[in-house]
Amino acid sequence: MQTFSYRRLFASVAGLALIAVAGLAHLRAVHAASGASAPEIARPGLQWFNVANPLPIASLRGRVVILDFWTEGCINCIHIIPILRSIEQKYPEQVVVIGVHSPKFAEEKDASSVKDAIARYEIRHPIVHDPKMTIWNAYDVKAWPTLAIIGPDGSILGRIPGEPDPERFGKAIGDLVAQASQSGDLKPAKLALQLEETTKGRFLFPGKLKSVRGANAQWALADAGHNQIVLLDDAGRDLRRFGSGQAGFKDGAADVASFDHPQGLIASNEAIFVADTGNHAIRRIDLKTGAVTTLAGTGKRGSLLPTSAQSGKTSALASPWDLEKKGDQLFFANAGTHQIGVVDLAGGTVARFAGSGDEALQTGLPAEAAFAQPSGLALSKDGATLYVADAESSAIRAINLEARDRTWTVVGTGLFDFGRVDGAFSIARLQHPLGVAVDGERLLVADTYNSRVRTLDLKQKTVSEFDGGKYTCTDPICYPTREPAGIAVATPDRILLVDTGNHRVEEFQPSTKTSRTWAR
Repeated sequence: MQTFSYRRLFASVAGLALIAVAGLAHLRAVHAASGASAPEIARPGLQWFNVANPLPIASLRGRVVILDFWTEGCINCIHIIPILRSIEQKYPEQVVVIGVHSPKFAEEKDASSVKDAIARYEIRHPIVHDPKMTIWNAYDVKAWPTLAIIGPDGSILGRIPGEPDPERFGKAIGDLVAQASQSGDLKPAKLALQLEETTKGRFLFPGKLKSVRGANAQWALADAGHNQIVLLDDAGRDLRRFGSGQAGFKDGAADVASFDHPQGLIASNEAIFVADTGNHAIRRIDLKTGAVTTLAGTGKRGSLLPTSAQSGKTSALASPWDLEKKGDQLFFANAGTHQIGVVDLAGGTVARFAGSGDEALQTGLPAEAAFAQPSGLALSKDGATLYVADAESSAIRAINLEARDRTWTVVGTGLFDFGRVDGAFSIARLQHPLGVAVDGERLLVADTYNSRVRTLDLKQKTVSEFDGGKYTCTDPICYPTREPAGIAVATPDRILLVDTGNHRVEEFQPSTKTSRTWAR
């Protein structure tokens, strides 16, 4: 009888308003609660993180359990992390959150990549890595992300695909905890966590690197893990840091203002513009005074971008990941709604520029086109084309800026078509690229999950390894590139690659076929 009452109470969750963005699979209605016993998650051969030993379902009886089926490259999965964190903090002994990492991409099956993601997103609950998706299948999961809720008696109360409304979901979990406590079924106990060690160094999971215009060659780097923007000289030395280093959403002086895991940026002579990803905002750093101000975003995750211009400061964005600038137009990759937006710097407004909001690979008119987690932007030399690294479709897309009459796909064919294949654009494959840069008649791509640079020859319409891929590392200790997120062209003979997984920036010199660590 108690099982039934929990199920009836959880039926309120079935009415939760899911944010109108699907995961990587088709979004279905919330599953009806089955009342079946939860399948085992402590399966042989699976690697666990943040705990010393696997956690059998039976050991969790007496607590509400939330299984978070996620994969590390999925933006909608990333959005759920702070929702779960607030529940963990509110009910540390009454609710157990366990992440079930269910990989989409080949690279995500590597346990070391999962370990990096846990550190990058500061996940402090247990994670079980399930590369063959055995738990996913046992729980009949169909979409990333999906939350499966298990009652104190070990029965499945329901599954929620997609992102839940944070307030209503939190209330539903609170009601479950209250009822279990009142009935005597709640047996609070704190998990014995064994958290992964935090990497320490000059940079921590850096994102994009862009040049800063001016008399002296300088560079701006998004030091995402340290919640800062770093101004570097041309030798890779720190000139100045912006942001207190603590995650937050605060304007003000350089050492007082705060960011939250900024991933992208672009600079002019006077300012650095920042895609402040965790704050769902676009910020501006005045290079003369160091002051940080907010141009767009409210600090909360938004839904689809407005189709007509609205005030930037009252428009909610969704995980802006990179920026490009053309005159007073500041383009941004709104990864969370799979759209390209534009900030009118003169008018202070925000509007959709391209993308219906569907997560797909669809070409055509900007309003009809569909993207899949756009994460990198680069402007052609003539300013006529905006190139987009479309991560979840493993594609490079393009938008005609002058006529604004179409979008098209340079390389890529679909959400589940990825790999490492050179050759003609029609057959070539990338794997979750996050960065793109223009190098004359070529595009250079930070092919993130292939951990290398790929060259897209726009004239020949071919993809190849960057300059043949044969470079000699001149560092005393050489590290293979790991999941690069940004790339920049300093000169035709000097390419800078943000080696995110190794917390550094590499420099490649084609004329000598050498590479070295430029900043670490």
